[in-house]
Amino acid sequence: MTDEELLIEFALTRMDNPGLELEDVASLVVRRVGPERMLDFAARNLAARGELRGAVFESAVEHVLRVVLTLRGPAD
Repeated sequence: MTDEELLIEFALTRMDNPGLELEDVASLVVRRVGPERMLDFAARNLAARGELRGAVFESAVEHVLRVVLTLRGPAD
């Protein structure tokens, strides 16, 4: 899944759940994409952090948030 596809998935999930915090939306995205993508997201996040291991689900959620916040651009 590309970063752009991930951002679209995040946006659609947020539209379905407008009252949730960003981290909660990211958690829903990770649950929706399934175990293989979750592992991929976690691996990307751990590689970006220079770590060899960590909790899979939490690392995958952090990756989703990192991508969303990066592609969103700087805060005004």
